[in-house]
Amino acid sequence: MAAEKDIIVALELATTSIRAIAGQRMPDGTMQVLAFAEENAANCIRKGIIDNIDKTTQAISRVLGQIGLQLGQTISRIYVGLSGQSLHSVHNHIQRAFTEKTQISNGLIDQLMDTNRGVVYTNSEILEVIPQEYKVGNRAVPDTDIVGMQIEQLEANFLNIIARNSLAENIENCVNSAGYEIAELLITPLALGDSILSASEKRSGCALVDLGADTTTVSIYSNNILRKLVVIPMGSHNATMDIAHCLKIEVEEAESLKIKYGHAWYEDYEGIQNKVLKLSHGRETNESRLCEIIEARYEEILHNVWAQLEEDSEKLTSGIIFTGGGAQIASLSEAFKQVNKRDKQIRIVKGMQADVCMTTTIYVPDNGRINNIISLLLHGDQNCVTFQPESDKDNNSDAPTEEDKKQTPDTTQDTEKQDNLSTTHVEEEENAQEEEQEQKKKKRSFWQIIKDAVTDEE
Repeated sequence: MAAEKDIIVALELATTSIRAIAGQRMPDGTMQVLAFAEENAANCIRKGIIDNIDKTTQAISRVLGQIGLQLGQTISRIYVGLSGQSLHSVHNHIQRAFTEKTQISNGLIDQLMDTNRGVVYTNSEILEVIPQEYKVGNRAVPDTDIVGMQIEQLEANFLNIIARNSLAENIENCVNSAGYEIAELLITPLALGDSILSASEKRSGCALVDLGADTTTVSIYSNNILRKLVVIPMGSHNATMDIAHCLKIEVEEAESLKIKYGHAWYEDYEGIQNKVLKLSHGRETNESRLCEIIEARYEEILHNVWAQLEEDSEKLTSGIIFTGGGAQIASLSEAFKQVNKRDKQIRIVKGMQADVCMTTTIYVPDNGRINNIISLLLHGDQNCVTFQPESDKDNNSDAPTEEDKKQTPDTTQDTEKQDNLSTTHVEEEENAQEEEQEQKKKKRSFWQIIKDAVTDEE
């Protein structure tokens, strides 16, 4: 658990943008958001996967630089979320038979875990292992109760969360190249489930659907355990592109129309048929035409979601929980009911979690798009900034300001002139002494010659 004074920083590489956030734990346990920054990443990230390492590194530097400026502190490490199209779950079963009754120990469970970790998946790696129930005969035993039992045969069931090999490696390279340390790599859908879902929903069985821009992530829970995780390579941005193509308008205009007038299911919406919408360049369309385009794409997305849920639908006692920016569209519940033809409870998460509060000095979009990064922030438990010691601040305060420098006379040039004059004077004295010595030598030489001549005559 992070101390109250610790500041936690999290980074999300979403499907269309890179987001960073900083927060601090309050005495009542809530998380207060202190800083938030976001940058479009369409040119470097595709469906949650890094497409251009250099551009991603630069974007991370800029986003975290903004967080540092808002905090007035130096960021040293960050929590980073793992997501993207390649992320999914795979079941693995390991069977062990014993010649005699054997008591299960923690060591045996560790051996089974190591065996599972050793499974090789083509072009993929295991990021997380979620133990499922163990099977003793025909009996399912939770992993919390298995140690200490006496058995002759055991089947261990694991849910491996895997992704392509380069996913985590590229993220680490980009973050490190930007000059930051990774406090922990978190699997975003797991963090989201922990922060969005209640204990009751996980226990009784539910599905969490994160409808993002380019991907839709489906997670199934029952008996407090994750049972399935899959990423569908479609999202609300597909509807935006459909609008832009069909109405021949720019993507930005299409997104604006979708947010303002869009409905995932429009037939039961009164007054929609004859409303005229103004388009760019003096053109027009009607709202029913717009919603037909959106409905067609959302119907396809929701059919794919239901295909992942249908097999386990009877276990979803608490229904389906939708979150994400794409889930904020009107009539989503009605659209999903038209697809599954079941009377399943549907909950749409709007806004932020109850245990998160904002400062009044920053703007954070409250539209469901940042629930992922909020969940990463809530999982942080290490201080991520370098605090400046008070002694350093005091020392810095004694340093002369620019105004002081202007007002203080600059004596450097005068000192240099004096030094030059002194040097010249010394050189003149030395030259005079040398000339005097030379004259003395000449005099001695002349008298020496006379003396030598007299000596020769004698």
